[in-house]
Amino acid sequence: MQNRIKHIRHAMIALAMVATASQASAQTTCPGNPKPLGVARTVAIDTTGGPGFGFEHFKDHDFLRKDEIVLTFDDGPWPHTTAAVLAALAAHCTKATFFPIGKHSTWHPEVLRSVAEQGHTIGSHTWSHVDLSKLPTDKAKAEIEMGISSVRRAIGDAAMPFFRFPALKHPPELVKYAGERNLGIFSTDVDSFDFKLRSPDKLVTGVMERLHKNGGKGILLMHDFQQVTAKAIPILLNELQAKGYKVVHMTAKARVNSLPEYDQMVAAQIKGPVSANARPTSSVVTTVEPTSAAATKPATK
Repeated sequence: MQNRIKHIRHAMIALAMVATASQASAQTTCPGNPKPLGVARTVAIDTTGGPGFGFEHFKDHDFLRKDEIVLTFDDGPWPHTTAAVLAALAAHCTKATFFPIGKHSTWHPEVLRSVAEQGHTIGSHTWSHVDLSKLPTDKAKAEIEMGISSVRRAIGDAAMPFFRFPALKHPPELVKYAGERNLGIFSTDVDSFDFKLRSPDKLVTGVMERLHKNGGKGILLMHDFQQVTAKAIPILLNELQAKGYKVVHMTAKARVNSLPEYDQMVAAQIKGPVSANARPTSSVVTTVEPTSAAATKPATK
C-alpha cells in the first residue's frame, strides 16, 4: 500500500513539473508578456464544397471547445488601425484571421503583407464591400472574385480560401457559388458591433458579455478598419487571457486560386505602372549578409 502511495506521489510531482515547464515555456516564447494568450491549438479546415462556420447563420460545424475563441477582423487593410491590431496580437503572441476588402488590399498592399508576414490567416471579403444580395448574380460573383484576386495580388499563395459575406448576408445562389469555388464561408458567433461604438470600454464589455451568453466560446467578429477596435484590442486580449479563454488559429488545407479574367479586372483598377508580381516582399527581397553595427556608423572627419 505504501509503495502504491509512493508511486502516486511521484506521478503527481512529475505532472506538476510538466505543468511548470509548460508555463515557463509559454512565458519564454512571448517576450515581454509573462501571461500571453498565445495559441492553444491550430486547426486545418478542408474548404471543399464551401462549409459554413459561425452559429449566427451556420449550424453544421462546431469545432470549438469550452473557453475557445477564434479572433477575426474585417474590412482592412488600413494604415495605423491594422498596425495597432497587429501590435496587440503580437504582444500576446496570438494569431487571428483577417477578411480584407479588395480595394483596400490594392490601396495598401504593404499593410496586408505585414499581416501575412506575421503569420496570420488571410481570406477575402469582396472587392468593394457591397451588399451582394442587391446585385445581379454576375456582378456579385465579380465582387467575390475580384476580392480574391486583390488579396492574391498583394500576398500571393498566402491567401486562403476563406470568405465572409459583407453584412453577413448570404444569398443562396452565392452560397452555392462559394461551394463550387471551395470557399469556406465564415459568419460569427459573437459580433463586437464595433462599427456602432466609440468607447473601447463598451466594446470590451459587450464582447465579454456576449461571449459568456454564447456558452463561453465562439468566433469573434471585429474590424481592423475601426479606430475604436484599434484602441480596444489590447484591453480585450488582456481580459480574454484573465478569464481563461484560449485562442484557436484557423488555417486551410489548400490555397485559393484566383481567376485570370478577374485578375485583369483588378489590374485595370490600379493606377500607375502595374507589376505582374504578386509575391510578399519578404520572398522578393532577402538579407543575404547582415551588416555589423560598426560598418553602418557614419564616417567621422
